[in-house]
Amino acid sequence: MKIYFECNSGISGDMSVAALLDLGADRTKLEKALNSMNLNNEFSYKITKVSINAIQATDFDVIISEHKDDHHHHHDDKTHHHHEHRNLKDIYEIINKADMTQSAKTLSKKIFEIVATAEAEVHGKDISEVHFHEVGAIDSIADIVSFAVLYDDLAPDKAYFSTLTEGQGTIECQHGTLNIPVPAVCAIAKKYKLPIKITDNKGEMITPTGAAIVAALYTGEKLPSEIIIKNIGSGAGKRKYKNPILRVMLIE
Repeated sequence: MKIYFECNSGISGDMSVAALLDLGADRTKLEKALNSMNLNNEFSYKITKVSINAIQATDFDVIISEHKDDHHHHHDDKTHHHHEHRNLKDIYEIINKADMTQSAKTLSKKIFEIVATAEAEVHGKDISEVHFHEVGAIDSIADIVSFAVLYDDLAPDKAYFSTLTEGQGTIECQHGTLNIPVPAVCAIAKKYKLPIKITDNKGEMITPTGAAIVAALYTGEKLPSEIIIKNIGSGAGKRKYKNPILRVMLIE
């Protein structure tokens, strides 16, 4: 079985997790992994069904303790100072202790390393100096670990991706105003040769976590000209553009 990510509405961590849940990946494995990280005092999450343009989709929402904000805006979040600033090594330790398969741990670390490497490049730092709030705060840990666990549960033998669709304009973050695509997304796309289409949509459609998920699985192979669709999952986005849904298909 193979998997196809249709990224016409961009891609983010929460959309990816939601799409795999909608596809039928094992929610109990997700709960077990997230609970075992012992970060329950830092975040909670909820999984709901929502309707977008009359299409039912799954929504995965990470709720940061002490304040609630749309975690999809993870790099314009200025309110995470009271959480620990963890570096990549700290995050690897959390992943190593988590209750999930070795292959899910490997994928989690690979995605995190892609984000951290990109952040190090754009900030002119060594990767060991890139701190947790730059890697996208607690929500990135939740999104990336959740994605890896669910992807590992589905166990496709290959992933295909459509062209990644991005918006334009600027976004406010802790470092000030950034152009879209944000520097970390550009760095990931450059390194992994990810095809991006810039649209007239105002706002960010590809987050660094979303780009890193693609980069971790991308082979450059195009979708076959004919496919049999076995199952479809729709993951809801939080942004207000026309159709914020990441559609993912199991195909053969």
